[in-house]
Amino acid sequence: MQVFTVEGMSCGHCVRAITQAVQSKDPAASVRVDLAAREVGVESALSAEQVIAAISEEGYAVKVA
Repeated sequence: MQVFTVEGMSCGHCVRAITQAVQSKDPAASVRVDLAAREVGVESALSAEQVIAAISEEGYAVKVA
């Protein structure tokens, strides 16, 4: 599982937006969002760069944890 630090997440809408952004690129992806830790875990065939790009498109600052 790849883990990313994501700034700006604060609510259920953020969780849905991030999950949908990743799954739009890889429908089989498993996405785990931890709002308190500001972390997103992704199990997917996507590269880290592809996951970062998908989440960034939603307006969040992302980096590999």
